Amino acid sequence: MKVVYFTLLIASAMAMVSAELHCAQKPVDMPKSWIDMDGACVKQMKDQIQEELKASMQYLAMGAHFSRDAVNRPGFAELFFKSASEEREHAIKLITYLLMRGDLTKDVSSLLKTYYPPATTTWENGVAALSDALKLEALVTKSIRNVIQVCEGSTPATSHNDYHLADYLTGDFLEEQYHGQRDLAGKISTLGKMMERHGALGEFMFDKKLLE
Repeated sequence: MKVVYFTLLIASAMAMVSAELHCAQKPVDMPKSWIDMDGACVKQMKDQIQEELKASMQYLAMGAHFSRDAVNRPGFAELFFKSASEEREHAIKLITYLLMRGDLTKDVSSLLKTYYPPATTTWENGVAALSDALKLEALVTKSIRNVIQVCEGSTPATSHNDYHLADYLTGDFLEEQYHGQRDLAGKISTLGKMMERHGALGEFMFDKKLLE
């Protein structure tokens, strides 16, 4: 009997503690003065996040295509899967930046609800895929430049000059974009010449070189 009484006493005490731990708390009255990004700039940043996710999905399709047994180009597959990861990382960086500036505190999930089917899922050869990749990177670059123009007050959409964001996108993102575009252009040139001289064997050798 004492054991039962002691057990009930412990259960009652734990219930009281649990109730205290789950008590409703009033939201903190957080100052809003530090959240100073212009609305048009925030919208442009959200659109850029979508562009990065779209590019990631397209690169995944490229990697999957060249991984097929009927194609079997592991070098191209690795290149495009790596590019898919980089685009996803760019989206994460932009989300992290907006959170640092006090935005996206309530609607982060809204950026991830949309599925972005790739525009193309098959390619005739490596040159065609690399050419599509270069076009894709050029579109992403143009989109980033649009974000900078809006956020630095270069368009009628906003008069708020966000120096920090413009500098961040110019230094980190555009620098990488321009280097990536030049690298793809060089690959297209090299592969095109190899295929012109050696045909499918040229693409095979180029693919092996990508794995080094």
